[in-house]
Amino acid sequence: MENKRITQLKETAQAAKQHAHAPYSGFHVGAAVLTTGGSIFAGCNLENAAYPLGQCAEATAIGAMIAGGARQIKAIVIASPNDSFCFPCGGCRQKIAEFAGDDTPVILVTDDGKTETYTVGDLLPHAFRFSNLQADKEHA
Repeated sequence: MENKRITQLKETAQAAKQHAHAPYSGFHVGAAVLTTGGSIFAGCNLENAAYPLGQCAEATAIGAMIAGGARQIKAIVIASPNDSFCFPCGGCRQKIAEFAGDDTPVILVTDDGKTETYTVGDLLPHAFRFSNLQADKEHA
């Protein structure tokens, strides 16, 4: 993937985290999804007084992508609010895997600009996907 596009994704994720609703933790996270069609969708985390009702930045970005009519993630960037990498939680790893292949890059960026890149397969080996559901129907 070209550096210009990665830079654009990082900037979009960094900007999105500025809009996070995180009054309880103060932990502002941003995410940006690049689709196979070339569109970029952003998201931030949304906390709620009823904690289980909050939403991660990755889920927000994926929801925006789906609402925008796209269905395939080419790359995702997750922007941390500090100088440590912010890995996606288990639920978000599964949400990303729903719309991305094992080789899709997951780029983590810290507040001071350091990056690390993983793949969906690195973060969620043996992901449960739609094809698993089809296999169950064939065996029923």
